[in-house]
Amino acid sequence: MKVHYSTDSYKNIAKPVITVGTFDGVHIGHQTIIDRIKDIAEKTGGETVLLTFHPHPRKVILNDNSSLKLINTIDEKIELLEKYGLDHLVIHPFTKDFSRISPTSYVRDLLVNKLKVANLVIGYDHQFGRNREGNLSLLKELSLLYSFNIEEITAQEINEIKVSSTKIRNAIKLGDFGIANKYLGHPFTITGTVIEGEKIGRTIGYPTANIEALDFDKINPGNGVYAVKAIIDGKTHKGMMNIGVRPTVNNTEIITKEVHLFNFNDNIYDKKITIEFFTKIREEKKFNDIELLKLQLVDDQKKSKEILS
Repeated sequence: MKVHYSTDSYKNIAKPVITVGTFDGVHIGHQTIIDRIKDIAEKTGGETVLLTFHPHPRKVILNDNSSLKLINTIDEKIELLEKYGLDHLVIHPFTKDFSRISPTSYVRDLLVNKLKVANLVIGYDHQFGRNREGNLSLLKELSLLYSFNIEEITAQEINEIKVSSTKIRNAIKLGDFGIANKYLGHPFTITGTVIEGEKIGRTIGYPTANIEALDFDKINPGNGVYAVKAIIDGKTHKGMMNIGVRPTVNNTEIITKEVHLFNFNDNIYDKKITIEFFTKIREEKKFNDIELLKLQLVDDQKKSKEILS
């Protein structure tokens, strides 16, 4: 997959089959669209193209720099889209000026003149241009004017529930990875760097790697204990993770992310680590003493191993 951070490098693309969207999470609805543009490209001898935007449009239009947390960082999104077999990813800068472009100008200037669209595939609720005034009806009119084909993908559903990035974010906040991962079609992950902590875990037989997140805009699961897998240097390890304030050993409101990896003793300080979430074991709670905490950790580990097996 070739990544274009501007349209300057986007040249000589054969019969572009384009879809457009933020694609946060690259969930099963997004995957349905990707599969469709791949099918069209194969039949027409074209190349698949996703036009996405960075930063997220809502952060620019609403000046929403804190409340909106994203399922994917831009690097995670690139990695997932490559996995799902795109030919080209165009990451268009989303600015205030760009948000004010009329829907017709957006289609003419960007999709037609710059991206040379031959086929356009969009989701069922696609809106675009200034104040999101553009819709499927306008696209159909413009497709006749500018000679490109258009196709709409209906809502991808699981158990009659429309899949959306918003619903996945809500599930992640609740720690409901049965729903989140089912809708995503892959495990939710967070990526960070292993940093030094207070080393309390090793004194009770459960050493942990403390993780510093790499992106402020990344959504985090709610406080609790989770069955997880960790990817370090390309290798996958099973473990359990605590997110929270560690109330039994701390008197602070600072939230930490700590993962205990089973049968693992390597020094991984300063290394990149990616955590895949599978199941929430329990809520974080305060124990009356360390011995009760240790007993609970034994049970947490047993449950995590059963889940991950």
